[in-house]
Amino acid sequence: MLMRAMKKKFLGFCLLVFLISPALADTIDLAANHPERYIVAKGDTLWDISAKFLTDPWRWPDVWEFNQQIENPHLIYPGDVILLTYVDGKPVLRVLKGGETGETRTRQLSPKVRTTKVGKAIPTIPIDSVDQFLSKPRIISEREVDNSPYIVSTKGRHLIAGSGDQIYARGIPQGKNIRYSIYRTGRVYRNPGAKREDILGHEAVYVGVSQVRQFGDPSTLTVIKSNREALIGDRLFPEQEDDLNQFFIPHSPDTPVRGSIIEVLDGLARAGQYQTVVINLGEFDGIERGHVLAVTHSGDLVRDTVTADPRDKVQLPESKSGIIMVYRTFDRVSYALVMKANRDLDILDNVINP
Repeated sequence: MLMRAMKKKFLGFCLLVFLISPALADTIDLAANHPERYIVAKGDTLWDISAKFLTDPWRWPDVWEFNQQIENPHLIYPGDVILLTYVDGKPVLRVLKGGETGETRTRQLSPKVRTTKVGKAIPTIPIDSVDQFLSKPRIISEREVDNSPYIVSTKGRHLIAGSGDQIYARGIPQGKNIRYSIYRTGRVYRNPGAKREDILGHEAVYVGVSQVRQFGDPSTLTVIKSNREALIGDRLFPEQEDDLNQFFIPHSPDTPVRGSIIEVLDGLARAGQYQTVVINLGEFDGIERGHVLAVTHSGDLVRDTVTADPRDKVQLPESKSGIIMVYRTFDRVSYALVMKANRDLDILDNVINP
């Protein structure tokens, strides 16, 4: 828990701030055509910049030299210059910063904990690709569905309710919360080939926000914000602060993992770069934000036409088809962004340690 808390504190604080240490210099490969210097431009991401210098851009945290004693972190901004130099034969990335007076100074890059706002610092990944999935919970467990309050009726017994309308709900605890987000359960996520009752989670479609006017059974609420009409049976959850942390530290899981892609969001059949996939691994499996996973495609089962037995078949080896990074986790599933795709990624493709 302590390690996860520390990671959350400097998610993005360590933006491309790293020193290649002697212990890892021989195991981290520089990109074949890496530049000696690069000027950070608007629209860049840390992943893209790292890819210019490293063969595996997600490996940049492996080459950081931690320095948590420095109070003021140095984030990476458009106009900064990333410079590749060598110290004692070891490659070092430095940043050249130009101040308001035009003075330029060189600083060795190392991650630091920050408490200030990121401002216009460049993000880890393309935020536009995941922004819509960061702000509100999107998958809820079977237990959460069963135990959550629900709309039982509306004022005037209308079938739908919008902003300003009054609704009635059962199961709301007396006086605990007064604002509740409204969700509608959508499709059900299951493991490939699992029994019908083996549910990983339910898609939660965000409907709006309501506020309690009077507690009771049922409680009386008013819809104060709506993205769509609320319906009888929609579920209510205490409103929480949006999870808008847009920075991630990519890293490999500490233990072996193996799962599958079970869905491509936005109703797509296949996924390419910067599209979101749902995997059947979640917090219960030790998956964390920033975990990087390789995607492999199972080899075809082909008949061996050389042998005399027409029933003789052989399974071809699985092939690596892409890299994904987890950016949002739930109990038993997670959202991951496709960072690299050698081919379109399919539902049921395997996800393993990179």
